Order: sequence, then C-alpha cells, then structure tokens
Amino acid sequence: MIISIVVELEDKPGQLLKVLEPISKFGGNIISVVHRRDKITPLKRIPVKISFQIDDKKVDALIEAIKERGVVAKVDKVRLTATATLLLIGHIVHTDVDDTITRIDSTGFAEVVDMHIKMPKLNEPSTAIVTISATNEENLRKAIDLLKDICKKKDIIVIEPL
Repeated sequence: MIISIVVELEDKPGQLLKVLEPISKFGGNIISVVHRRDKITPLKRIPVKISFQIDDKKVDALIEAIKERGVVAKVDKVRLTATATLLLIGHIVHTDVDDTITRIDSTGFAEVVDMHIKMPKLNEPSTAIVTISATNEENLRKAIDLLKDICKKKDIIVIEPL
C-alpha cells in the first residue's frame, strides 16, 4: 500500500528523524519527501509530505508510533496502485455502461476511475476510453480480463495498450 502523510515539524535539526525512523522500523520504503519551508502551519511548524510503501497491516501501528513522538500527522492511504487505460468500441451506452462499470467496481480490488465516451450518431458504434485502477498488477490483470469478458458478451471490442 502507498501511504502519504503530511506531518507538522518544528523548524530545528533532527525533527524529520521523528518520522523517518518509525517508517524504517516498520519496514516502509520511502518514495518521496517534500519539505515546504514556505508554508507555516497554525502551530508555527513546517509541513512535510512523506510518501512511502508499507504493508497495509502495519499502517495503524506506524501512525500511532509517529503520533507518540509528538508529531501531528494527516494520513492519506492510496489503495489503488496499478492503472491501465483501454479503448472500447461498440454500442457502449446501449448495452448498459452502468452495468459494466458496476461489475468492475464490485470486485473490491478494482475500480473504473475515468471514462470518456464519444457517440457520433444514434445507431452507430461509440468509442470510450476507460481507465481502471486496481490494488496491484495481478488484480489489474483480473479486472481487465473481467472487462474483456463483459464486453465480449455485449459485442464491444476492447483494445489494450501495447
């Protein structure tokens, strides 16, 4: 799981270690650290955004460990980490686009996060660019396979990226 936290740190040496040490202790892998010296919080502290990957079972204990060190933290969990964009060609709206989206979203591991549909004429095939995000690459593949199965039954062509 990817986690982003915004912490409020005092502007003095060693404060960032209060957050980085627990992340390391819990097996987190740092992706980025953004230090915003130009923004001061109401508590007269500096906001620092830290993004990292960590086992989702360890998140609550990690956040508690950070807060025990006197650090104010706001947490944003990123659940969907794998994304693909596909092209659909056919009677997308007439074959119940809501059903297609709902069936992907109801998997619990994938969601349709974006869709753009072009409908040239009433009785002609339409095109859609659909973006699916999933919890990991394996589940993304399952979601794409599910979409292909749904579309096959609805006579919709699915074109995957190379």
